[in-house]
Amino acid sequence: MLESEIIYTFLKKNNIHFFTGVPDSTLKDFCACITEKAPKKNHIITANEGGAIAIACGYYLSTEQIPLIYMQNSGIGNALNPLISLADPDVYSIPLLLMIGFRGEPGKKDEPQHKKQGKITMKLLDVLGITHKILPDTETSALQIIKNAIDTVKYKKKSFALVIRKGTFSPYPSSNKEKNESDVQREEAISQVSRIIEKNAIVVSTTGKISRELCEYRDKNKQNHTHDFLTIGSMGHCSHIALGIAITKPGKKVYCFDGDGSILMHMGSLAINGTQNLSNFKHILFNNGAHDSVGGQPTVGMSIDFPVIAKACGYKSVFRVKKINELNPALQQFIKAKGPSFLEIRVKKGSRKNLGRPSLTPAQMKKLFMNYIQEKEI
Repeated sequence: MLESEIIYTFLKKNNIHFFTGVPDSTLKDFCACITEKAPKKNHIITANEGGAIAIACGYYLSTEQIPLIYMQNSGIGNALNPLISLADPDVYSIPLLLMIGFRGEPGKKDEPQHKKQGKITMKLLDVLGITHKILPDTETSALQIIKNAIDTVKYKKKSFALVIRKGTFSPYPSSNKEKNESDVQREEAISQVSRIIEKNAIVVSTTGKISRELCEYRDKNKQNHTHDFLTIGSMGHCSHIALGIAITKPGKKVYCFDGDGSILMHMGSLAINGTQNLSNFKHILFNNGAHDSVGGQPTVGMSIDFPVIAKACGYKSVFRVKKINELNPALQQFIKAKGPSFLEIRVKKGSRKNLGRPSLTPAQMKKLFMNYIQEKEI
């Protein structure tokens, strides 16, 4: 396994001083090292991978120094447009060093949402004309490949991708502590919300631990999963999935259980959600200021005012909860309020270590969900 600090130091010695991207569980230890070691102005955790490519391009244009952009391989989709239409040798020929987490690697156990991306990652990089190498987990070989990658990027003025397998980096003991004044555990908040909302309500939950905690709540209370759509991939799109359902099911309340990293990734969705003026659309943000499902790296979720933004985007009513004793009263008002309405629940970072995963396949969950929502309106 590779020591993150050794890799970081080697990159600096080779004039790689700027880092940006979206955290990934495969890269969590390396990302934790960057967060701790790099000057704040030299490390930007972005809302999405396309934004990271754009920032990196701006950095290169102003410094002529090579930046490093990190992402999960599923984030290549967000990065495609600026990679092709901005950084590509056929356009501005901006050299970028990419570090890509290899989720869904063929032959390795992973979650269903990563399987397709794992199968096509290398082919996709080939199509893009991006030279790539899997980074070995032995130090001497890894440093040689990184040096070759930097030289290629520098002299050929094109991108190079270092592909990172799970377990490549050894654990990094991060001391990073973000300020969070909430006393609300997210799982407790999800349970409380699920108990109080209408029994026939539809719930669309975002990717990661929010969906897993909702699934656990249903199992614990011997409830079926027919009312819930767990967005196990497609980060940032759950509110628009909910919107698409709310448009066609005006007789049912549709609740979106969202996360701060998810909202930030495609924040323009708030403007579309709000201006559709759907009275049955209910948007709940569980905000812990962190990418909790991929290592706990910080978002800017605690630094911005989501309810004010939602209000400006057309949501009819907005609410915020910071303490557990505020949750019930706010929920009662939120449920009664005419939508589109928005509730931010600030929650503590972290989750149970024994948190489970859905036992049903995506195809099984889809069938159950569609059978329910396509029933005759009440």
